[in-house]
Amino acid sequence: MSLPKETKHILLYRRLFLITYDIIAVIISGLLALALRYDLNWQLITPEFLDSVLRYIPVNIVTMLLLFYVLRLYHSLWEYASVTEMQNSVAASFLVALFQFIGMRILGYRTPRSYPFLFAMFFIMLTVASRFSYRFLRTAKKKILNKRIGQNVMIVGAGEAANMLIKEIVSSNYLHMTVKCLVDDSPDKKGRFIQGVRVMGNRDDIVELARRYDIDVIIISMPSASKLVIRDIVNICSETGCRLQTLPGMYQLVNEEVSLNNLRDVDVEDLLGRDPIRVDVDSILRYVKDQTVLVTGGGGSIGSELCRQIAGHKPKKLVIVDIYENNAYEIQQELKHNYPNLDLVVLIASVRNTNRMNDIFQTYKPDIVYHAAAHKHVPLMEVSPNEAIKNNVFGTLKTARAAGENGVKRFVMISTDKAVNPTNIMGASKRICEMIIQTFNNRYDTEFVAVRFGNVLGSNGSVIPLFKKQIEQGGPVTVTHPDIIRYFMTIPEAVSLVLQAGAYAKGGEIFVLDMGEPVKIYDLAVNLIRLSGYTPNEDIMITFTGLRPGEKLYEEMLMDEEGLQDTDNHMIHIGKPIEINEEQFEEDLYKLGEAANGEEAVVRELVQRIVPTYQYGQTDVIGD
Repeated sequence: MSLPKETKHILLYRRLFLITYDIIAVIISGLLALALRYDLNWQLITPEFLDSVLRYIPVNIVTMLLLFYVLRLYHSLWEYASVTEMQNSVAASFLVALFQFIGMRILGYRTPRSYPFLFAMFFIMLTVASRFSYRFLRTAKKKILNKRIGQNVMIVGAGEAANMLIKEIVSSNYLHMTVKCLVDDSPDKKGRFIQGVRVMGNRDDIVELARRYDIDVIIISMPSASKLVIRDIVNICSETGCRLQTLPGMYQLVNEEVSLNNLRDVDVEDLLGRDPIRVDVDSILRYVKDQTVLVTGGGGSIGSELCRQIAGHKPKKLVIVDIYENNAYEIQQELKHNYPNLDLVVLIASVRNTNRMNDIFQTYKPDIVYHAAAHKHVPLMEVSPNEAIKNNVFGTLKTARAAGENGVKRFVMISTDKAVNPTNIMGASKRICEMIIQTFNNRYDTEFVAVRFGNVLGSNGSVIPLFKKQIEQGGPVTVTHPDIIRYFMTIPEAVSLVLQAGAYAKGGEIFVLDMGEPVKIYDLAVNLIRLSGYTPNEDIMITFTGLRPGEKLYEEMLMDEEGLQDTDNHMIHIGKPIEINEEQFEEDLYKLGEAANGEEAVVRELVQRIVPTYQYGQTDVIGD
């Protein structure tokens, strides 16, 4: 790619300036070296010595230009001059002095014995000064500009990542930042310096240092730290009102990719206080390779991430089924772009349509099915319970039956922690889906399993996007109850669990993720307001709206009678299947289907008959 004409002219003028400067430097260095030998008294200089220096100047200039060109001293970007450029400049200047010494001896030009050494000293000084003066002046100018319009930065973590970030901040023409101080919990680092920036204290000093140095931005540069440590640091930093940024993770250091481009704003995921699920996705997805995989609800939050990860592991065919054409179109275009060789089929279909689902399974003969299609929004389902039953229960029933009758090897259904002791129709419908899966596992050769997890950050209907929108609008941020708590996981974590379940599946299991400590929603709202640069209940108010119909103060992951079994992944457990009277279950399902399709008002009573732990008509206010 050719440079713009204007840029070419600028580079040419810079090179001509350096060449002219170097020619003058050669002349001045020779004369100064001779003058210094005679204590700067020109009248004492031996005429023969002066004549030798002057006669050799043309040879010296040609030698210098050739050496400097070969050693690329006219090709470097001197605004980024570093140790390497310093070494090259010194080496080139020394070679010029050495060639001059040899040339003068060959030509018989006599000079004082100290002359070669003094010439080398002066020429090296002038050459280095010319190359580094631009950087010095630019740095001085930047400091002055930063004091006027720049941001003051504190870096938490005084390691190699911090060293790289400081270097980039200092050298960049486009960043108006000044790193004022470093913070690190290591006592050995306190008082030490990294590129001129001092380690001023530990995490307990962050708030005070932010006030003292008028900090605008805090960068958390701790790529190897655990999520628990990051959460504690973020909680402290959020009290300062500064903008918070962090590095993604340790792999950036391994790949030497630490730079300001890797920084991202601290988000609520950093507040969960636990490390993400670690699974060997490559080994898990070996069973996906060369298989036909079908994903229902493939355009949704979980479904689309499933499709992305599956597409990267060379399935024979990927079939996406979704009722929402916009979602289906978006994931279709993304996968076409990222995986042009993928055999991709995208179908618009409802899992509630028996004939349509049977036709899809008969046509494409999938080996593996991930069933993510469902109505998940608790309050909306509470006012439309029949729709929850039609879509979740009977959509699952029809899809699972089509899978069993068409020889699918594995069927993985997405469930929820709300299925445990449900107080809402959505959770109860998902519990019935789990029962269908366990029943069908006894009836077909297909391995049917369910995967149960908590709230997914960033998914459709998640509380986080709602909070962010409310903050953007100036508040208030609405929390249903001051004591309400939830388990959270990220979308990639959720999908990793689903894929792990597919690998572990033997049939009939309910897989459960150990999601660590629950998060208090009020604390989440407070921290999110702080991360947005506001003071909770001053700039942005938090109001309590009361528990919504069917909403619990807390969610459980297992029913008491299920028990718990370990898997090879210590973060993933298996709930022991509950005994089901299949004949009674089928009879109750038939009645439930008739009532739902007939838009009858007795659906909740019929659901409670199937799921005795389902309590409706009142919210769970344990802990009040």
